Amino acid sequence: MEFRRITSLPPYVFTIIDTLKIEARRAGEDVIDFGFGNPDLPSPDVAVDKVVEAVRNPRNHRYSSSRGIPKLRQAVSDLYLRRFGVALDPDTEVINTIGAKEGFSHLMWTLLGPGDAALVPSPSYPIHIYGPLFAGADIREVPLGTGRDFFESLQEAWEYSWPKPRVIVMSFPHNPTTTCVDLEFMQKVVDFAREREVVVVHDNAYADLGFDGYSPPSILQAEGAKEVAVEIYSMTKSFSMAGWRVAFLVGRSDVVQALAKLKSYLDYGTFQPIQIAATVTLNEVPDYPKVVQEIYQSRRDALCSGLQRIGWDLDPPMGTMFVWAPIPEPYRDMGSIEFASFLVREANVATSPGVGFGPGGDGHVRFALIENEQRTSQAIRNLRRALTRLR
Repeated sequence: MEFRRITSLPPYVFTIIDTLKIEARRAGEDVIDFGFGNPDLPSPDVAVDKVVEAVRNPRNHRYSSSRGIPKLRQAVSDLYLRRFGVALDPDTEVINTIGAKEGFSHLMWTLLGPGDAALVPSPSYPIHIYGPLFAGADIREVPLGTGRDFFESLQEAWEYSWPKPRVIVMSFPHNPTTTCVDLEFMQKVVDFAREREVVVVHDNAYADLGFDGYSPPSILQAEGAKEVAVEIYSMTKSFSMAGWRVAFLVGRSDVVQALAKLKSYLDYGTFQPIQIAATVTLNEVPDYPKVVQEIYQSRRDALCSGLQRIGWDLDPPMGTMFVWAPIPEPYRDMGSIEFASFLVREANVATSPGVGFGPGGDGHVRFALIENEQRTSQAIRNLRRALTRLR
């Protein structure tokens, strides 16, 4: 098996679709946008009320702590114990980051450098690919969603790589492929990493978005995980607080503390009123993720059943806020950029071209579940009219 070695950045293909959306809207068209995974649901009322209260206190206008205020780190520890049964030391195993992307990118600087390598699923969320590259390291792409066992591919990638990868990057439920795993899989990865002294970085962005009874595991639930693994937990999806930029790195203490040291040079933390509001939210509305999950599951059902009715064959995802849709067979002559562009021009429906998530993503488009059921129904009608080869 060949594992690609990426040394340069490809064009950011999502701007192609963004430009088409802007042009269509300027022309008066109503574009139904499933492209950017930007949560549209409101943040909890308690978060809004608390941030307004806290921002009026001038003491909160000063520099904050880059590690996160103590009560916030304690609230995250409580969440992990409640949600996953995992005990965390808020002083040594938890740190606040200014969003998951910031936390992940800076973490790569602490773990990797020129001459190092990381194993990364392909396709993947772009920062998972480019974070190691920004640190000067190389990546080894591990095919995901091809019908082949991912863990076997992971093992093979490590064995055939030189230099031996120092980091394994994962994110399950997975964006964009929506692949889900169980705790048994997490245990196999942890055991593999312990034997080879590899650090596992798990981005648990969709920790609370499991459907049909599926509950996504934390890698820290695996035995021995704290010896090799760290995990990123974000309030973006679970609490619909995307613009607030509140996330956390938890797990292996020396890795967490390495990021804390780097951040002490780089930033003064999230604006303190936001940290206070996040603390109150975690403590007072811990069930809010359930509300969010139910809405996304309803949207998933509306979109997938509608696409299936018009002849677009796909499997409903078990997790995330996305649908990873293979380009229908009659349109396979188009690549994902051409097909996504066609959908904007002919159906006023915007999606993300799969190739934007890496070479392994071509042949798919990604729908983000950010439109309500009524708008989704309109999108299905538009697609039915445009996709004439499906009839």
